[in-house]
Amino acid sequence: MPEDTNRINIDHVAHLARLELTDAEKTKFAAQLKDMLAYVAKLSEVDVTGVEPTAHAVPLTNVLRPDESRPSIDPALVLKNAPESARGLIIMPKIVE
Repeated sequence: MPEDTNRINIDHVAHLARLELTDAEKTKFAAQLKDMLAYVAKLSEVDVTGVEPTAHAVPLTNVLRPDESRPSIDPALVLKNAPESARGLIIMPKIVE
């Protein structure tokens, strides 16, 4: 493949992604990148006058329950199952030096 702009872009993108590509893969990905960029350019031609910017294509609603204070598990029961505890806390072995 000749040393052209597409090749330079593919080499740069592959470097950023820490990928080692063969010449065949570079040729294949150059064509795919060209197609993707053409599609994005085509999208920029769409008239979006009057269309509100949004983060999602469909409206989302919060599906979480409301925050409510309620009784928790008894701390003594939790500490009873802990291998080791002190002053109401669970003692865990150190895993990071």
